[in-house]
Amino acid sequence: MPTQRKAEIIEEAKEDLTRAQAAVLADYRGLTVKQMTELRRKLAEQGVTFKVIKNTLLRIAAEQAGVEGLGPYLAGPTAVAFSEQDPVTAARAMSQVVREFRRMEIKAGVLGRQAIGPEAVRSLAELPSREVLVGQVVSALAAPIQRVVWVLNAPIANLARALDQIRQLREAQG
Repeated sequence: MPTQRKAEIIEEAKEDLTRAQAAVLADYRGLTVKQMTELRRKLAEQGVTFKVIKNTLLRIAAEQAGVEGLGPYLAGPTAVAFSEQDPVTAARAMSQVVREFRRMEIKAGVLGRQAIGPEAVRSLAELPSREVLVGQVVSALAAPIQRVVWVLNAPIANLARALDQIRQLREAQG
């Protein structure tokens, strides 16, 4: 039977997993307290919450939140970065931090209610930002409309050119 404090941690982790668009699990071995503080600050600047949670408590919270397949990744020290903004934010932020601190290692991630492996987290981190993706979709939707405008505008432009050529001929003839 978990103690009151452990029950609170489980409930908090369950709520974090439920609210989060994505979460990234990492092994933080080898980081100093100063580095962990800097890590938390950098992640907070990007809207990512970073918590160290015992594997057993995280496993229980994941089961209660309906997250599937997380068990195999829960070995060794585990820290979790939660992002409520969008799925890419946590993956991108943690990938940047891992490159900077070199001692951290991404263990897994949670996307929706499904666990994903470290390779999938890295792929997610490499996706363009939401704004870039929206821009690409808008430009893809706008391209056919732009072509229709050009096609509809062509006869008018041709008429204008023909009238200009007639004007030039008359001026040349006197």
